[in-house]
Amino acid sequence: MTAPLLRLSGLTKTYPGVTACDDVSFDIREGEVHALLGENGAGKSTLVKMIYGLVKPDGGTMERRGTAYAPSEPRAARAAGVAMVFQHFSLFDALSVAENIALGMEQPPPMRDLTRRIRAVSEDYGLPLDPHRMVGDLSAGERQRVEIVRCLLQDPGLLIMDEPTSVLTPQEVEILFRTLRKLTAEGVAILYISHKLDEIRALCDRATILRQGRNVATCVPRETTTREMAEMMVGGAFAAPQGAGRPAGEVVLDVTGLSAASPNPFGTALKNLHFTVHAGEVLGIGGVAGNGQDELLSALSGELATAPGAVTLSGRPIGRLGPAARRRLGLLSAPEERLGHAAAPEMSLTENAVLTAAEREDLLTRGFLRWPAAEAFARRIIASFDVRTPGPGTAARALSGGNLQKFVIGREILQRPAVLVVNQPTWGVDAAAAAAIRQALLDQAARGAAVVCISQDLDELMEISDRFAALNEGRLSDIRPARDLGVEEIGLMMGGAHGMEVAHAQA
Repeated sequence: MTAPLLRLSGLTKTYPGVTACDDVSFDIREGEVHALLGENGAGKSTLVKMIYGLVKPDGGTMERRGTAYAPSEPRAARAAGVAMVFQHFSLFDALSVAENIALGMEQPPPMRDLTRRIRAVSEDYGLPLDPHRMVGDLSAGERQRVEIVRCLLQDPGLLIMDEPTSVLTPQEVEILFRTLRKLTAEGVAILYISHKLDEIRALCDRATILRQGRNVATCVPRETTTREMAEMMVGGAFAAPQGAGRPAGEVVLDVTGLSAASPNPFGTALKNLHFTVHAGEVLGIGGVAGNGQDELLSALSGELATAPGAVTLSGRPIGRLGPAARRRLGLLSAPEERLGHAAAPEMSLTENAVLTAAEREDLLTRGFLRWPAAEAFARRIIASFDVRTPGPGTAARALSGGNLQKFVIGREILQRPAVLVVNQPTWGVDAAAAAAIRQALLDQAARGAAVVCISQDLDELMEISDRFAALNEGRLSDIRPARDLGVEEIGLMMGGAHGMEVAHAQA
């Protein structure tokens, strides 16, 4: 048994009205992968921010190899050998790989030397990178490599990883796991945050479970089922999503020859997409981040202009209609970027509810807002989707990512759409909340809505989809019944292999 690399004793952090971390104590050993689990709002983000020097604890202590450790800022944490790969990449698209890495270093070496080091480290750890490529041209998996290599150049003793596989194909996940196992074999400790419990069981040596700011359990993931871990997180049992198994109805959404340039200079243009969605079915669209998912949602929601006949809703061409007009006709959407796109950060939950539901929920009278009705609608969302918040007057930015996600999805679902298009509906959401959101999507299909679920979570797509297609470089694969597909085949489709290519790759 190795001595702890990092020991946390009674860490506490309180914000107005909430205790984010309450007397948290556990240790992390050299050479182990230690999982940090908990539902949304359990205190995971606050805890790792204290370890990384972004937040100062109100109480408790930390020790690194038996010596007091209290970083005042991330620079001090990095100097002590603590590195972190965030869930949201902090990279500049218009700069090269080497330039981005240099920005994260206190005293970067000459660019020629840095380029040589990047090549050496990336190849040594199985994460090959071209230091001269522009980050805007990289896939999501390659961008994550940049973040990891930037950390590895710091020679860390502890590497914190927050939802590291959320944008990766199964093949890329396996590459990442090989890299992490190589690091632990060299004595590096990894603190691993993920809601993908199957991955936790495959990779992690121990797991600490947080609930409502307190660590309530520790387990060995390989000896614990995913359901047992999920129930430790929420403090009770929860039901797995169940579909109604009803036959699909008439075509509600018809997309024909949909092509559109991306408004983002580093985005992906849509290239001649064809698909239909029937009443009562869920069409799952998988793909690695950056392959046109945002553009597809924007084209369907009306934010991105398309040819007049490219999108048809119940037989009516809507390609030239904007988002408000499409909402009136029953096509609702929830984008991936919840803070800033789906919700205005500084506005209250009530005000954010009004943003998309004013007309469908009859919240206006002669142009004036019916505030009590708007607040009642926000309260209904909060109650129906178990949004953990003090109330409807809370600003959107004050919610944890998972709770804001539940609010955004609930806001659209409670408007009873004819077509619902969602992108990454359970991104960053804990197991119980993810199950609830997936059940809500299935319930929409059961009542006759057509649901388009764009997601990078293959387990999610297989759980709720009736049919599946993969989006790669703006092109859509053939649509297949989901029950006929395996995860390996889907991963290959997401990587751009289709038809016979998939069959040959599997052989």
